Amino acid sequence: MNYLLDVNALVALSHAQHALHPRARVWYIRVNAPTARFHTCAITELGFVRVSVQTGLQLDVLTARKALAALKASTPNPFETLEDAVGVERLPGFVRTPSKLTDGHLLELARHHGARLATLDSGIPGALLIP
Repeated sequence: MNYLLDVNALVALSHAQHALHPRARVWYIRVNAPTARFHTCAITELGFVRVSVQTGLQLDVLTARKALAALKASTPNPFETLEDAVGVERLPGFVRTPSKLTDGHLLELARHHGARLATLDSGIPGALLIP
């Protein structure tokens, strides 16, 4: 199975002090089989760095970048970065407000690459909610 992790899943998975880290970590260990492939994209990587620094989970951009690199190398099959050529015309029907734009885009990007969008956000129809 292929998984595109959204920003909240990446942040929770990478930072032990995050409130949802245990939940994300249990899921990650459970699905991290030899056939599992984990993915990021430019949006999720930039979001990871921004949120990690803004919330104080990382000291600065360089440290956050190193944390992301460590996470991406933490599996036998390192994370791959998905190319993004999915335009606004592919947004799903649930995107009716600006606050849902990124969620809808990531969902369609994952589908475009034969992956599931993995998230801790229950408000994304069609995404895989990390239990």
